Amino acid sequence: MIHIEQKTHTLQDGTTVIVLTPTGRLDITTAWQFRLKLQECISKLSRHVVVNLGQVNFIDSSGLTSLVAGMRDADKVKGSFRICNVHPEARLVFEVTMMDSVFEIFETEDDALEGVPRNSMAS
Repeated sequence: MIHIEQKTHTLQDGTTVIVLTPTGRLDITTAWQFRLKLQECISKLSRHVVVNLGQVNFIDSSGLTSLVAGMRDADKVKGSFRICNVHPEARLVFEVTMMDSVFEIFETEDDALEGVPRNSMAS
């Protein structure tokens, strides 16, 4: 069982963004639960989702697959899917699989909510 904290943010323009913060491992035993949670949020609550991975210290291919599926769901409804605060131990998986170039990844939750790409900070 994976614990997933859920928060709702309303941006200045009135857009609702759901922030999901899973805790623990995002692997073959928990990825399906997370996938269902993403589906439910995107279909019922908001097409804009931020996933805060600060509490996920392990992610495997099934965890990545659940994130990709969430991104596709959001794309289908013209929403947005952003990841932030990737745990250092999980970051390597994103880099090795080159998923860091597939997802919109932000340093902090605030950056993700504002939609500031991390590369634009380096000036």
